[in-house]
Amino acid sequence: MEKQQGPIGVFDSGYGGLTVLSELQKALPQHDFLYLGDNARSPYGNRSFDVVYEYTLEAVKELFSRGCSLVILACNTASAKALRSIQQTDLPKIAPEKRVLGVIRPSAEVISELTQTKEVGIVATQGTIQSNSYKIELEKYAPTVHITQKACPIWVPLIENNLHNSIPGKMLIKNDMDELIATNPKIDTIILACTHYPIVKSYLEEIVPANIQIIAQGSIVAEKLISYLERHPEIAEKCSKNSLTNYLTTENNLVFDEKASIFMQKPIASSHIKL
Repeated sequence: MEKQQGPIGVFDSGYGGLTVLSELQKALPQHDFLYLGDNARSPYGNRSFDVVYEYTLEAVKELFSRGCSLVILACNTASAKALRSIQQTDLPKIAPEKRVLGVIRPSAEVISELTQTKEVGIVATQGTIQSNSYKIELEKYAPTVHITQKACPIWVPLIENNLHNSIPGKMLIKNDMDELIATNPKIDTIILACTHYPIVKSYLEEIVPANIQIIAQGSIVAEKLISYLERHPEIAEKCSKNSLTNYLTTENNLVFDEKASIFMQKPIASSHIKL
């Protein structure tokens, strides 16, 4: 009997996961992807652990029901607040043969190779910072690295409303970066620990000192996914390969298409669903 194949699911609370999806498409151009944005209930950044877990599990089940055997939580908040519970408690009961992966561990695994000073800045939403997920993962994978965290809650609404290039928007972003660097001038690497933030990466590179590198997660997650599929052929063979990507949103699909097109830099046509 032929194995059932389906797309790789990519979930985010909104649009930010599109920056990860874009890198996954580049790294695995033959693969199919199914993106789900829970835009009607975003942002997740300031929601409680329980609510983020509940919403994320609903989305994972939806992607499973649409044929995904592998789901990437392309959302730092969902990865921080829901991934472990889903992996340890839910998957064994609802789909022991399927897998859910996040974006925090891949970044933590490579950080020590990226920094010379072993001083790393993390910019993220309030929820990701409060969860301390990066600190917990870094203690495992890069115990010599010291991190300085900074919540930047205004960045997501600025980016989603296309105000990040406005003069007031740039000032707000610069103030946050100045504060982070002033807190720890030894930082030589800054991780953009929210999937929206790569949209402002080129501006950040203009305003930080030349010795500081800005790291977006998408390419790291993509590299790690290639490695994961090589190590787990039983999952890899369930992933269909027709170079197709479909988009689902819990928001009005016309609203989603307009904003998603900014992130993907091409026209997007999505379908509306309810979770």
